[in-house]
Amino acid sequence: MIKIEALVPLYLGIDGGGTQTTCAVGDHLRVLATSVAGGSNIVRVGEPEARTNLREAITKACAAAGVSPAAVEAAVIGIAGASVPPVKDAVAAMIGDLVPGEIEVVGDMVIAMEAAFPGLPGVVVISGTGSVAFGRNHREEAGRAGGWGSAISDEGSGYWIGRAAVSAVLRAHDAGTSTTLLRGILDCWRLNSLEELLQKGNSLPGFADLFPAVESAAAAGDPIAQQILAAAGSELATLAGVVIGRLWPAEQAVRVAIGGGVFAHSPLVRDTFWNKLRAQCPGAAVDFKIIQPVAGALWMARRMTATTRE
Repeated sequence: MIKIEALVPLYLGIDGGGTQTTCAVGDHLRVLATSVAGGSNIVRVGEPEARTNLREAITKACAAAGVSPAAVEAAVIGIAGASVPPVKDAVAAMIGDLVPGEIEVVGDMVIAMEAAFPGLPGVVVISGTGSVAFGRNHREEAGRAGGWGSAISDEGSGYWIGRAAVSAVLRAHDAGTSTTLLRGILDCWRLNSLEELLQKGNSLPGFADLFPAVESAAAAGDPIAQQILAAAGSELATLAGVVIGRLWPAEQAVRVAIGGGVFAHSPLVRDTFWNKLRAQCPGAAVDFKIIQPVAGALWMARRMTATTRE
């Protein structure tokens, strides 16, 4: 059988998320295969686990496509923390062990932008483990809001929602108010009591893991969970509004795209986001199709070699 890489150039696009890594391998027109592995955000999972998961995602995608990573001409990975030189260099080295071609490490918001509006103006708002709003106008001016890390920012993200949920059930306990959200959190973290929750919550755990429990409680009618998700949608709309206000100071039509697991799985977050953003920015036109940032990374990888040839 003739191998694909012997006939056409090959490219890799990688979305290195906090809980999941997605890799796509393709030629100049098609996506040949995709794969999913564990998270590769160094800050969240550490370098050893990030390296293992990145290698797994790349090798699985290439194996599914029937190609070798050694034949890849260019690879682009979007990952949080790419603006920090040590993080950028470490990630590039991890990929360079497998891929001999050109490698570019960019922010996760950059590949999300190109997935939504390849080379065009618009605003993308991401809410997954973390959150960020990023935009680019017709003058090629770019701006962002949020996304400065879970400890101090990431408003409306899965982490933000999980932390807010733990705080809310503790306030409800103090007030003698019942909430089904407590049971959901205990089950999600495999805990048996409020005392265990206190210990776990104060150890700075993966609060984003609690998002499914919050969404489930909200869908079942728990008012506290519903309030948290509505607040998340409002925070995300505020981030989008900040970017729109900076890049489009005059009121006009602006295209907005959304991505990430929180938007994908919470109708309440989407509805609140839409209502608040339209109230703030009447010209905002939101596309509710959830973008796949890995597509933007693959598009950028193709452009790398196209630019070199030009």
